[in-house]
Amino acid sequence: MPDKIVLVRFEDVVSSISRSLKRELARVFSLPVEEGTVLPLPNAYDANRHQYLSLPFLESLLSLKQGKEFILGITEADLYAPGLNFIFGEAALMAGVAVISLARLYSSFYGLPEDEDLFKERVLKEAVHELGHLFGLKHCPNPHCVMHFSNSINDTDVKAASFCEVCKRKLRLNS
Repeated sequence: MPDKIVLVRFEDVVSSISRSLKRELARVFSLPVEEGTVLPLPNAYDANRHQYLSLPFLESLLSLKQGKEFILGITEADLYAPGLNFIFGEAALMAGVAVISLARLYSSFYGLPEDEDLFKERVLKEAVHELGHLFGLKHCPNPHCVMHFSNSINDTDVKAASFCEVCKRKLRLNS
C-alpha cells in the first residue's frame, strides 16, 4: 500500500484547488498528501471531439512515479476514454496513478451559475473515487457510495464523498 498521495496539477489548474483537496484527502485516507510538480498538458487533444484522450495524462503521471506513492493528476481538460463520451476521471490500478478532470464539475458547464462549495464537493468526490480504485475498490451498486459509477453530474451529486460500509470494509482489508 502507498506511503503517501501526491497531487500533480497539469498546467491548466490553479493551485488553490490542490491545496483544499490536499487537506480533505489526508483526512479521508489517513495518509500524508503532498503537492508534486506541475506538468504540461500532454499532446492528446482530439480536435474533432474537442476533448483530450485520458491515457497520455496517465502516462505523464506514471513518468513521475517514485516508490510506493499514489499519484493523482488534476486537469481542467475535458477527458474521454475510448468507447465513452467523456470521463470525470480514470485510474491505472496496477500503476498507482489516476487523473480527474474538472471540466464537467463546474456548474457553468451545464449553463448554471457557479457554486464554489458544490464544485469543491464534486472535486473531492471524484478524487476519492479514483483513489478508491487505486486502493483496489471496484464500482459500488450503492448510489450514495463514493465508489458508485457516475454516468452524469447528477450521479456525482447524489453520491456522498465517503465510502459505504461495504466499501469501507473492503478498503480496510486492502490496506
